[in-house]
Amino acid sequence: MNSILIVDDDIKLCATLSEDLNEIGYYTHFVTNVSDALEYINSSDVNLILLDLKMPGKDGFELLSEVRKKDTDIKIIVQTANSDVESAVKAAKFGVDEYILKAYKFDKLLLTTRRVLQKKSSEHAENQAI
Repeated sequence: MNSILIVDDDIKLCATLSEDLNEIGYYTHFVTNVSDALEYINSSDVNLILLDLKMPGKDGFELLSEVRKKDTDIKIIVQTANSDVESAVKAAKFGVDEYILKAYKFDKLLLTTRRVLQKKSSEHAENQAI
């Protein structure tokens, strides 16, 4: 089962996403700050992170930096209300898999999540074949 970590300071959004993704069959966990996210990543197997960039304290870019230092295999979908090009370019430099703007419909997030996790499965299968 794929494990998804939701990192966003909006606890209502986290709870809703977690519940909706759990109903579909994903295992989810959510945290509302970068420190808790890093702690969870260090102690758990995470396949995908749904990440907000703008949070109080440490922001999503700091989490991206730490995750990429530790494990480039974790897939990341940035979900943000920030639509500036600078943030998108900076996120791309960290190798995020997708960048979607908030106020999306759940179906769009679900389709994106499935595509990113399918890519992860394909990459894993290719690595096993080598």
